Amino acid sequence: MQAATDAIVRDGVVESIWVECMSCWGALPNKGLFFGLLGAWVMLFQVLGNGTFGYVDTPSLFGWVWTINVHTNVQTEQGPGLLSPFLVLALFWLKRRDLLTVEKETWPPGLGLVVVALFMHGVGYLVQQPRLSIIAFFVGVYGMMGLAWGPRWLRASFFPFFLFLFMVPLQGVDTVVTFPLRMLVTVIVEFVSHYLLGLDVIRVGTGLFDASQTYQYDVAPACSGLRSLTAIFFLATVYGYALFRASWRWMAMLLASFPLAVFGNAVRLLLIVLTADLFGKSAGDWVHENMVVSLLPYVPVIVGLVYLGRRLDSSARKKSSQEAAA
Repeated sequence: MQAATDAIVRDGVVESIWVECMSCWGALPNKGLFFGLLGAWVMLFQVLGNGTFGYVDTPSLFGWVWTINVHTNVQTEQGPGLLSPFLVLALFWLKRRDLLTVEKETWPPGLGLVVVALFMHGVGYLVQQPRLSIIAFFVGVYGMMGLAWGPRWLRASFFPFFLFLFMVPLQGVDTVVTFPLRMLVTVIVEFVSHYLLGLDVIRVGTGLFDASQTYQYDVAPACSGLRSLTAIFFLATVYGYALFRASWRWMAMLLASFPLAVFGNAVRLLLIVLTADLFGKSAGDWVHENMVVSLLPYVPVIVGLVYLGRRLDSSARKKSSQEAAA
């Protein structure tokens, strides 16, 4: 009986989603124009998308992105990466009523964005910079939406499309960010260890060791915290937008992601140094390599992000109540 009830509920949910999808599909004008251009655009980047054949031997830009994110992810600093398209689709689905209610029209200037994107891809292909081609691909799709559905659609869909930027790999261009992060984290850990905890920790560059040389840890580029910074910035972007949309409170959430990410990485490194100092280098190495322990510093970071969001949301509601009362 319970199985039959579950089947009825499941079928009802699937049917409801299907009806909603068909309703949204029917409300979209110029579907042939958009999806025809999109198919040709995808084929272009599949056949002539990647000019770096010596590095990733495929002509497809999508194959290059897959290789960078999946097959070279041992030391990668990529953040959300391949998760971004799924989140963008989810946000489009959540905003479907807003998108369908905007006035839609054929907008020829949207073709200008496609031309700009085509030029960007040409430059990226010739100078062998697939990252530029990734940006060009999404700029072109954005321009096609503008061509088919107008500028109001573009304004309503700007934020979901912004999240596609997280698909651009950071490898090879992240040194300018990782080195300052490494230095900042080691300085924080040295200060807390030496002056607050009384540990005899010495810092040389990005390395930390004790006076007797029983342990030594160097903050490598892969441990700089860029991955956590990208992930926390991604969460702050989505969470802040869901709460505040375009406002200074959203920007405050974005700015808070930087110190929160640095704090989380410093907590992890401090935990490694403290464990090594108390129980020996092997124990510190275990903390360094353990996956579960490595995730613990994210807990205070996410808690801090949620707390900040609730505080800002509370102040916004209080202000709205006061204005309504006035």
